[in-house]
Amino acid sequence: MKKLSILLLAFIALIGFNACTSDDDVVFIAQPDPEGIAFANTFSPEYVLTSSTAENTVERFVWNEIDLDVPTNINYDVLVSKSEDMTDPALLGSTAGTNLAVKVKQLMNFATEEVGLDNDPATEAPNSGTMYVQVVATAGTGGEMVHASEVHPISVVIPEDTGGEIELPKIFMVGNFQAASGYGSDWSPAEGAPLMASDAGKTDYEGYIYLNNDTPLYKFVPTQDGWDGNLGEAGDTEGVYTGELALDGPNAGTPDGTGGLYLVKVNTEDLTYELEEFSWGVIGNATPTGWDSDTDMTYDTENHVLTVTLDLTAQEAPENGWKFRANNAWDINLGDTGADGTMELGGDNIGVPEAGNYTITLDLSDSRNPTYTMVKN
Repeated sequence: MKKLSILLLAFIALIGFNACTSDDDVVFIAQPDPEGIAFANTFSPEYVLTSSTAENTVERFVWNEIDLDVPTNINYDVLVSKSEDMTDPALLGSTAGTNLAVKVKQLMNFATEEVGLDNDPATEAPNSGTMYVQVVATAGTGGEMVHASEVHPISVVIPEDTGGEIELPKIFMVGNFQAASGYGSDWSPAEGAPLMASDAGKTDYEGYIYLNNDTPLYKFVPTQDGWDGNLGEAGDTEGVYTGELALDGPNAGTPDGTGGLYLVKVNTEDLTYELEEFSWGVIGNATPTGWDSDTDMTYDTENHVLTVTLDLTAQEAPENGWKFRANNAWDINLGDTGADGTMELGGDNIGVPEAGNYTITLDLSDSRNPTYTMVKN
């Protein structure tokens, strides 16, 4: 019996030795719920989606932080599908935090495009249906471990008066900048650059427009059907900039007569317009130049976004990381408070889970609600 005990101890020691000498080959196995990940928010019995509330938060999905007992970076994806088995899911958002705010327009777009709740007059109104959400966690540089929550059904309703579409009022900027800026042919109303109102029934239009021309000239049109109702400069001379508009007025210019990326604001009731030139960059102790200077972004005329590719160091938000800054100054800067994927003026720094080469994209197509991505190359 004593010999058997000695042999058993030797066998255990041998196993322990082998385990200690093969750390690099350890494979982590995801644990099922409840040890894994689960939603913690209280779901509404019904989510009503309307175009007038498109920018509102319809739900803030909250979940527990998973504990893997190993030091590793964790990322969470919130997915939505039209089927309970999560076939062909759409990504609502990604975050390194444990919550994600989702806007009405995100669910509404998926409901209309994938689920088919489009208020077809031939169907019963209001349209309603069920979609399914799930949060998935990946850990490590290659997503070696995956934790998935249970699939949760959500009931959505699109009232008849919305028509199932999110379409805020727009006007369009046309001029000699369009071809070089990726907006189609010059002086083409059908391909005009859009400016969006803040809400239904509003006349305050705005948008970031890239005027890629040494001497930009332009007008504003109410539709893309032609020149009827066009608004030009209230002054008598082409190319001037007074900030005032007149029906069928001459082509307007920029404040200093040169091109660039401008935030364009137009009020069709007051007949006023405003152009403010912007440059954008990223800054922070995760970037090559730290907090001393910006790394400039460039405008992508094909996709109408700002991009920059650079090496980032691993930094933990909110104390460290990086953020967007306009015009090399702190007057206008964008961060991500709460790491929920939504951006705020003056928000918290954005963290970097691991060092590497990244492409950062800033999308200003909805000037009031800019979005960003950070993708490791």
